[in-house]
Amino acid sequence: MVQVSDGMNYAPQGKPNKVVEAGEFVFAAVALDHGHIYGMTNGLLEAGATLKWVFDPDRSKAEEFAKKYPQVRIADSEAQVLEDPEVKLIAGAAIPSDRCALGLRAMEAGKDYFTDKAPFTTLEQLESARKKVKETGRKYMVYFSERLHVEAAVYAGQLVEQGAIGRVVQVIGFGPHRLNAPTRPDWFFRKANYCGILGDIGSHQIEQFLFYAGVKSAKVLHSKVANYNSPEYPELEDFGDATLVGDNGATQYFRVDWLTPKGLSTWGDGRTTILGTQGYIELRKYIDIAREKTGGHVYLVNQEGEYHFDVNGKIGFPYFGELILDCINRTEKAMTQEHAFLAAQLCLEAQEQAIKIQ
Repeated sequence: MVQVSDGMNYAPQGKPNKVVEAGEFVFAAVALDHGHIYGMTNGLLEAGATLKWVFDPDRSKAEEFAKKYPQVRIADSEAQVLEDPEVKLIAGAAIPSDRCALGLRAMEAGKDYFTDKAPFTTLEQLESARKKVKETGRKYMVYFSERLHVEAAVYAGQLVEQGAIGRVVQVIGFGPHRLNAPTRPDWFFRKANYCGILGDIGSHQIEQFLFYAGVKSAKVLHSKVANYNSPEYPELEDFGDATLVGDNGATQYFRVDWLTPKGLSTWGDGRTTILGTQGYIELRKYIDIAREKTGGHVYLVNQEGEYHFDVNGKIGFPYFGELILDCINRTEKAMTQEHAFLAAQLCLEAQEQAIKIQ
């Protein structure tokens, strides 16, 4: 059952679409600080990967993980996992400020790395990862779940690729999340650990802009952050927005927040609007408020007419199989390394230059 009330534990399950046989591609889960590790694991298993190890310094987290995936073995140390030659990929959801260090250790050990977003909390971490990727030839991939693990977002990409709306000229994104403060760990409220709202959940929005608009480089024109509703957590930013322009002239505006009201039946009313020269697409990812409690709604308007597609349970999540094959074949079909790093760089720049409103 997918957790719909709390985004931290949102772990989609899709249709199995195996690209490898059992034992052909082995991975391990290391660092279970964020619930996204379950969504990452689900996606890899559905694509045919074999889960061998789990490790977290807090053994109770590893034991809880093993209840969900009883085939896994609980490791006694991180080294035990990194030294296993069968393991090809390390999947991790560490505290954001620790994600880069884990990735460097994984790549140094000859493993590819798949981390939860945000992949970095500083530009210095990003630069160290760039160097390690170049030095080792390993991958540093990122779980941008709001595109990769959302069927509406996957389908929108297919429509754009087919030319359904012409050339994409603007992407507008809204990424509201429910705070659920009492359920959050202490690190969630420390800016040094989570980076800031634009560096964290803003990374989803910027990655979608780069993808849908075919952007290879971009500039942050303006960004701002605020703490409107959580004075008891002075380091938390519960609102942020930014405007970007791409190298091809496409633009973006996005807003992210921790202000989802209790009355909404899911953790956030995530929406994306993609404007093209011949039409537009709107995604209602997780709910169509006051109409449908399910997500997966794609609205398309172009020169031919108006269309609504309910793609829930119909599209699947091809990224995970593509990632596995990229790791095996040393290709970049799922996502290029530069794309992942550019999304990270831009969200960190947006965070760094943001105007603090209050």
